[in-house]
Amino acid sequence: MAANEQPVLALASGPELRPWRAENTADCGALVAASRDPAIRQWNRLLVDSPEEARRRIEGMHERWRAERSAIWALARPGGEPPVGLIGWGDIDLAGGSAEIVYWVLPAARGAGLMAEAVQRAGRWALEELGLHRLRLCHSVANPASCRVADKAGYTLEGTLRSALLHADGWHDEHLHSLVQGDLQTPL
Repeated sequence: MAANEQPVLALASGPELRPWRAENTADCGALVAASRDPAIRQWNRLLVDSPEEARRRIEGMHERWRAERSAIWALARPGGEPPVGLIGWGDIDLAGGSAEIVYWVLPAARGAGLMAEAVQRAGRWALEELGLHRLRLCHSVANPASCRVADKAGYTLEGTLRSALLHADGWHDEHLHSLVQGDLQTPL
């Protein structure tokens, strides 16, 4: 990963997954807006209160790419449009062949299947281009929207992790979904 620039990944429906840009005020604004959205705050550990914090967070994304620990993209239409979501791989283990997906989408882009398409595209990149073997998608059992995303993106529900993640309202059980080499048979 570190030897290459983070790629831009096109989605069939038009948007793309592209690296976040610290110098772009729209990118910084999208992170601040996401941090203020109640649903995103409920299910993600995203606290970005200012454009300065957003810039630092984006710079950290690029540092983690170079350190081969994560790959985080902005979900946006081409041509400089503001991001409508975030998607990426955290907990990358290149030697062990695994990673865990993280994502959120702003309210204006919810409900159209965009995140499921983005999760599938990011999964294809991780399995086919990065060469990972196993991908994890975990979400609170109280978050049915993420369960639908996992299902639409082709992830298999493996079970429930009891009291696995601390959210603002306490400990939540989480569903564990996976995608492994060979699960995605059709090209995007």
